[in-house]
Amino acid sequence: MAATHAYIPKASAPLLSVQRVDKRYPNGTVALEDVRLAIEPGEFISLLGPSGCGKSTLLKMFAGIETPTHGHIRWWGQPFDTVGSPGRRMSMVFQEATLMPWASVADNVRLPLDLAHVPRREADARVAEALDGVGLGTFGKVLPRELSGGMQMRASLARALVTEPDLLLLDEPFGALDEFTRNRLDGDLRELWKRRGITVVFVTHSIYEAVYLSSRVVVMGARPGRIIAEVPIDDSQAGVLERDDAYRVSEPFMRHCKTLSELIADAHRASFANEATGVQS
Repeated sequence: MAATHAYIPKASAPLLSVQRVDKRYPNGTVALEDVRLAIEPGEFISLLGPSGCGKSTLLKMFAGIETPTHGHIRWWGQPFDTVGSPGRRMSMVFQEATLMPWASVADNVRLPLDLAHVPRREADARVAEALDGVGLGTFGKVLPRELSGGMQMRASLARALVTEPDLLLLDEPFGALDEFTRNRLDGDLRELWKRRGITVVFVTHSIYEAVYLSSRVVVMGARPGRIIAEVPIDDSQAGVLERDDAYRVSEPFMRHCKTLSELIADAHRASFANEATGVQS
């Protein structure tokens, strides 16, 4: 197997800490096994791996939607019930835009603020700012059906950002879009991350997307789902300071893609070998 790239967390408490987490379903399926991970404030982490490796399951655990069978997850060093306090806010964007079809874009984006009983004047100002931030400043009054798929995902992202999260979780939000729209949204998302200084965890199947977006890529293997490598994406020493269109065809970009491709290919071979020898997941 190709050499893994271990990530050494900082001495201070991480924003997210995953401690020997397993997830086993009642039918015996092991979705995750012995997952250990530390995510520092301000990182852009991509969870990369094939279908069935538990990426989305792990992300749902970060959101409190799923719970581990064994092990622990800590947010800011504390249990999940501390999430939501000032400085510890979290939002999630799903694979589908999940917008209310009968409500305007602005009403959709304002929904989490309405549920939190934020005063209407303050809420409207935050909605306008969020829509401007994702390039939908003039589309607040339209219905979702009047938007393209990419614009609907922008609206979903604005709804997540309107709560001013410190941690943003994204479950392959651009996977169903065409390559040109996806690349454009990747660039916009990275600019939002840099501008707001938030921590992002992003699930993807795309090696190219993971390299372009991330400060670190966490590679997962399947059967059972586990972390097989952590690859930092930092090309500053090579003189690469911006992630633009030119970066997508640069030598450092291609080198990272090759490393990740080899890691995932090795993981596939190991999974198939386990199945052939009767190793149960």
